[in-house]
Amino acid sequence: MTVIDVRKTADALPGAWSSRPLGRVGAADVKVLRMDELPGEEETHDAAEALLVLDGRLELTVDGAAVSVRQGELYVVPAGTPHAVRAGSHGTLVIVEAT
Repeated sequence: MTVIDVRKTADALPGAWSSRPLGRVGAADVKVLRMDELPGEEETHDAAEALLVLDGRLELTVDGAAVSVRQGELYVVPAGTPHAVRAGSHGTLVIVEAT
């Protein structure tokens, strides 16, 4: 196994909201991406999704409710729950999602 500098990997991404796989744990992919203040469209997944903010802040709407996830915090979106990124989200995000 190799040590991965997650922030350096995020900084090297071609643009915001483009993710890069970091590895796989069981049936889940671990990815990193950079957020850039712009909102995202609502989505739903068949499996739970873990969102870890390394730096910055993630602003979400989850099943109609506003949720703020700060640096160092983790939020798990339950399977089948509609969620969307709200404007103002910025920084580095690690996503763990089943595939």
